[in-house]
Amino acid sequence: MEKASNTGNKVFTGVVTSDKMDKTIVVKITTKKLHPLYKKYVTRTVKYKAHDEKNGAHVGDTVRIQECRPISKDKCWSLQEILERAK
Repeated sequence: MEKASNTGNKVFTGVVTSDKMDKTIVVKITTKKLHPLYKKYVTRTVKYKAHDEKNGAHVGDTVRIQECRPISKDKCWSLQEILERAK
């Protein structure tokens, strides 16, 4: 997890898993967390819906999303930038 430089909003980097909705993408964020008892790394995956105003991101792209005001019931993230295009 990274912090945005000018605001207190959270910033995540992940991979787009769906772009079928209009102006919305689904981004998968994968993190590894150490289990407190077994001392083994466990992979956690979370999917967030993010606002994509220009419909520029597609499935497989690596993107950076930033927390924002609630745009709809499930959408409170916005696309900040596309880091890498899918091949």
